[in-house]
Amino acid sequence: MDIPKSPCADIKDEERRVGELVHLTAPYSAEEEKAVVRKIDMIILPFLCFVFFLQYLDKQSLSYAGVFGLMEDLNLTSSQYSWCSSIFYVGQLVSEYPFIYLMSRLPLTKFVGVTVIVWGGVCMCLAAPKTYSGFAAVRFLLGFSEGAVSPAFVTITSIWYRQKEHTIRTALWISMNGLAQVIGCLLMYGIGKNTALAIAPWRVLFLICGAMTLAAGVCFLVLMPSGPKDAWFLNAREKEVLRQRMAQDHEGGDKTFFSLPQLKETLMDPKAWLVFWFGVLVTMQSPVLTFASLVIESLGYSKLDTMLYTAPSGAVQMALLWIGVALATILPRQRTLVALMLIIPPLVGTVFLFKLDLTAEWGMIAMSWLASCITASMSILLSLSASNVKGNTKRAIVNTMFFIGYCAGCIGSPQLWTKRPRYTEGVITSIVTWCLLFAAVIIYRLLCMQDNKQREAKTGADADMSGGDMLEEDGLQAADLTDKNDPSFRYAL
Repeated sequence: MDIPKSPCADIKDEERRVGELVHLTAPYSAEEEKAVVRKIDMIILPFLCFVFFLQYLDKQSLSYAGVFGLMEDLNLTSSQYSWCSSIFYVGQLVSEYPFIYLMSRLPLTKFVGVTVIVWGGVCMCLAAPKTYSGFAAVRFLLGFSEGAVSPAFVTITSIWYRQKEHTIRTALWISMNGLAQVIGCLLMYGIGKNTALAIAPWRVLFLICGAMTLAAGVCFLVLMPSGPKDAWFLNAREKEVLRQRMAQDHEGGDKTFFSLPQLKETLMDPKAWLVFWFGVLVTMQSPVLTFASLVIESLGYSKLDTMLYTAPSGAVQMALLWIGVALATILPRQRTLVALMLIIPPLVGTVFLFKLDLTAEWGMIAMSWLASCITASMSILLSLSASNVKGNTKRAIVNTMFFIGYCAGCIGSPQLWTKRPRYTEGVITSIVTWCLLFAAVIIYRLLCMQDNKQREAKTGADADMSGGDMLEEDGLQAADLTDKNDPSFRYAL
């Protein structure tokens, strides 16, 4: 016989549920926020850092392979070797167009995880070709499969972290570029020292890099959450704390929705086009990274010594990058000024590469280290892009515009680096594009200042929410506002 439940028990259950709901939705404390950010840093950030490390290791592996017999084994001319560098970015550029759409329609981290797995498999295939055409074809596919990673990481950073936290987090995963160069040189040195290998050392390098990437892709696909709601490492209260803290920047997380109005707004936004030019200009110097080891080898050093003398370049890059982060911390509202300061050291290094005599061996080596420091300014510019763009579709498009420009610069610039050992045309181009980047950053700063002044003048007016696209989330209407349509938004300078 069922015993009827006491009305008092029902009241107590209801009171308990109300109490739990009140606790869940209560404003968070500073300690709770720190605990949540610490968990995100321990789970999300290592994924971003390790995958970005592998991406750059794959890119730099061509430079090490060139020193260890790739050109001789495949009978490559200097021009063909340059095209092996460029065609990677042709593939990446081609991939950006479909990836703009897919990254705004599919769960972002799952999509990226699949592309990382594919890229790892393709990287291993680089060990197989015996002709220039076969190697170039695989390089194209490698670039295509890597196209989603960098723009997606900018978006992921803005989903999990507040605007004021973007600089350090972006710098952390970008600094993997320098670390990859150091580790890559030492890895190639270790492989090259082994004289008992059944295949060429450069082929072994591609097999190792591809296997590591494939394993990382599986982990990323399985363990990386799609957004704050799917954060398996947070409990219900911590997810609510994360939602509340991100709401302060009006950031609602990843949404699978493509907005044509946001596409039109992006194409009409001059700041978005300046972000595109940032991508072009900051990477016109990228061949310094690929060809620096060949410059050092041409000075008369052995293959193994070339690897050892190239490795410090990555450490110099990381040092300048973190100097930039320190400056951005000291001057949190002046990131464009920090970017301008970070342009000066590699510009000086490039000028000395142009002017120094080849007999100044250590001078050339040191200046090649300094000239290769493009990631420091790139990190600050990417953090600005993460901070200054809102709207699911607009953010995906602007991030992709940066990397389309990035690919364009990386496609064109290696064609100017064909005349060993001075590479005069390429060095002159680097000097000019550093100066143009300096001017572009100043224009971007002035536009942001102008927009902020206009918004401050309108403070107190009713916020016009009609410009945002309304998205259905858990039965509630949430505004997917862009930076232009959110009157409370202020651009980071």
